[in-house]
Amino acid sequence: MEKQEMEMRFAEINSREPEEPTPEDLAALRAAEEETEEPVSLESFRKELETCSGHLSLRIPRSLHKQLKESAAMEGVSLNQYVIYKLAK
Repeated sequence: MEKQEMEMRFAEINSREPEEPTPEDLAALRAAEEETEEPVSLESFRKELETCSGHLSLRIPRSLHKQLKESAAMEGVSLNQYVIYKLAK
């Protein structure tokens, strides 16, 4: 995908009116807030992190891989850095 085409797509998406949350969305948000009422200690957080390796292997379509690789190159970052950025958004 060319940079100009991507910019046009982002402009189109950004021009849309924001969607109102559905009752299901609001219920899920309330449930998530209720689960996180108690503070978590730094020690327990670190122990929980030890169960995660930081490695994730995905099988994706070649066309998506190509698109991500090209987008990362346009941004001047590695594919890994670009995917982390996109996942964190």
